[in-house]
Amino acid sequence: MTDITTRAVPQREFHMLIQHGVHPLLSRILAARGVRSAAEIEYGLGTLIPPGEMKNAEQAGELLADHIDAGKRLLIVADYDCDGATACAVGMRALRAFGAQVEYLVPNRFETGYGLSPQVVEIAAPRAPDLIITVDNGIASVDGVAEARRRGIATLVTDHHLPGDTLPDAACIVDPSQPGDRFPSKSIAGVGVMFYVMLATRAALRRRGAFASREEPNLAGLLDLVALGTVADVVKLDHNNRILVSQGLARIRSGRMQSGIQALFAVAGRDPRRAGTFDLGFAIGPRLNAAGRLADMSLGIECLITDDTGRALNIAQDLDALNRERRELEATMQRDAEALLAHIDPGQAATVCLYDASWHQGVVGLLASRVKDRVHRPVFAFAPSGTGELRGSGRSVPGLHLRDALDLVSKRSPGLLLRFGGHAAAAGLTLRADGLDEFRALLEASVREMVDPAMLARTVETDGSLEVAYASLDTARLLGGEVWGQGFPPPLFLDEFIVENQRLVGEKHLKLRLVRAGQRFNAMLFRHDTPVPGRIRGAYRLAVDEFNGVQSVTLTLEHWEGV
Repeated sequence: MTDITTRAVPQREFHMLIQHGVHPLLSRILAARGVRSAAEIEYGLGTLIPPGEMKNAEQAGELLADHIDAGKRLLIVADYDCDGATACAVGMRALRAFGAQVEYLVPNRFETGYGLSPQVVEIAAPRAPDLIITVDNGIASVDGVAEARRRGIATLVTDHHLPGDTLPDAACIVDPSQPGDRFPSKSIAGVGVMFYVMLATRAALRRRGAFASREEPNLAGLLDLVALGTVADVVKLDHNNRILVSQGLARIRSGRMQSGIQALFAVAGRDPRRAGTFDLGFAIGPRLNAAGRLADMSLGIECLITDDTGRALNIAQDLDALNRERRELEATMQRDAEALLAHIDPGQAATVCLYDASWHQGVVGLLASRVKDRVHRPVFAFAPSGTGELRGSGRSVPGLHLRDALDLVSKRSPGLLLRFGGHAAAAGLTLRADGLDEFRALLEASVREMVDPAMLARTVETDGSLEVAYASLDTARLLGGEVWGQGFPPPLFLDEFIVENQRLVGEKHLKLRLVRAGQRFNAMLFRHDTPVPGRIRGAYRLAVDEFNGVQSVTLTLEHWEGV
């Protein structure tokens, strides 16, 4: 059963936004998402939270400036997802522009696990770095940082994940989630943290006169990378993150982007002039992530740091091929999951844990996400790691902090979880091969303690009915120009329609002709291959469709029910 609700609209804020010249429909939508002042929809770079408010960012800037001035060797240790790849690219491009000697290393997730492990330090040591810089990882790398220190290598940790009980003994830690950090935007992605560290480093070099005889690097040129990593990591788009994403999208739309991002738009068949968060999250990000899931994220990083357009396009084509392989794997795993789900009743449980010996450990996170959307339960999917262990990835429902749930499991059965980490919405772990049943039982018990049963009911939250006069192409363009994403969802309207006709396209999607108040609309219902009734109540989004250079409004149905 799905509960359809309508977001409340605070009237004071609604009218305040209208008074500031915001379109009435947009005012209603923004007020319902917690926007309390016109300043919260100002996305100029001058409205960014200053780097000085992020704990240790200025200290990190001085540390890097010291190493650059001394000609020391820097090594970025990246993570294997899109956030980690873009954070690495931001660091590589900025530090090279500052005159640093810098290289990067991205661990193989299947061989060395997550973060700066002692094994990764051993791999890094022959490069003789004076300073290791972690991006999008490191806050939990207590042993790895200790190993680096033992070898005489200093470490700068830049991360955004939650810390464990003990912080690594690094030369400097920049992570808004660490104790004592009052940075207001706790949802900032790893790439955002690295961008802030680069801002602080440029400021430190400026104070030392480094740019007295040469042009100061313009770090705004890296915002396309920041936007991509922020959206792809599905962090909450609070005001500060919306500034970063808005600025990055503006650069992409105007053609001022890295060669690699331009190439990725090309192979994805997307028009960068009309780029939005959907493109970053569902077209560009997955192609980069495919490298980390199936091969080596070095391929993705090389795509983002090269200025050779031909090389960027060749790499983007390789990434596109990997993404097609990833989709095929995922489709096979989804069929396997359907077979497993046929033998259990998710409605009677608070959690779902799935395992198949044939599954690929790089794709289990995507599978968990798909199953979570279907059963509206926290879901973990596991695959063998090839070392007598199981690697799992989980996705949560709103209201349940998944990493906290894993922490509770680990405390109740020490040694069961060999490694774990993550966010509220997503987490990963490594498990003893013989521990799946115990984990399944402990997770179920822990989650039952942490959630209200109402949180496990699927809810579709809408913005209510769309005024007939606003069901237009102009409105679709207006809404498409805003920044929407995690924690700041795109508008979803709810109305009744007559289904004039419908047909199956691509074997698994329905194309419909809907009628409402005398207006006819083309509509799409994706991943649905059976007919709908002649009259429906549908939750839908407005979108702009373009065919042969002609634009029209179309509706994307997210949920429907017969009336």
